[in-house]
Amino acid sequence: MSTAPAQSWVMPAVALWRREVQRFLRQRSRVVGALATPIVFWVFLGSGFGSSFKGGGATDMNYLEYTFPGTIAMILLFTAIFSTISIIEDRREGFLQAVVAAPVHRSAIAFGKIAGSATLAIFQAMLFLALAPFAGVPLSILPLLAMVGVSIIVGIGLSGLGVLIAWPMDSTQGFHAIMNLVLFPMLLLSGAFFPASGASTWLGWVMALNPLTYGVSAIRGTLYYGQEGALVGGPSLTASILVSIVFAFAMIVAATIVVGRKK
Repeated sequence: MSTAPAQSWVMPAVALWRREVQRFLRQRSRVVGALATPIVFWVFLGSGFGSSFKGGGATDMNYLEYTFPGTIAMILLFTAIFSTISIIEDRREGFLQAVVAAPVHRSAIAFGKIAGSATLAIFQAMLFLALAPFAGVPLSILPLLAMVGVSIIVGIGLSGLGVLIAWPMDSTQGFHAIMNLVLFPMLLLSGAFFPASGASTWLGWVMALNPLTYGVSAIRGTLYYGQEGALVGGPSLTASILVSIVFAFAMIVAATIVVGRKK
């Protein structure tokens, strides 16, 4: 009897998670496009700016190598956020209304959606990780496992942000407009493609307030664990991981509150 409440929460969350993953895998163009776009972006940007980049710090890395962790963060950001557009599609098809009307705790709905989006984001980021040798990024088992753990935390936080924004919306056009307004500043002001050390004072403060700055720094710091120069003026690894955890927790709580409201 004591396991019934837990099962009534877990089973709906798992069902929503599985639905998100299955929907993604059935759309082959979405699989290819979601991974190909960051790769093309990474190759062209790395090739175009490579000769003008000065990494600084204790490491002598080229621009392709510097932007590799940032591209992982970009994959997590774009996949996690845009996967939550399924909330609007489900509402338009009537599926979401059926889920909300069912005797299911709203937190299970929020967690299922967050878990599904985060899984897709992490899966694609790990596929991109296979290109690390071509970028000259050193890989060893412990830093790699730590980076995967950090990516899970960052992916969950970004997925929670996506659910938080998508849940109240009824229009995919409005969702894209808001996402473009949020995504690109978050990405460009995260240190993913340009070091924060060269930014002006006011821009440095904006980057310091950007949660993705700490996600990028945590990914870079775990990949280059023990090489402090690889952080290139960014926040410390410890601070980056702590802020990423706090952000993920805050987004889960906020998304659960928004999903739990009666419309």
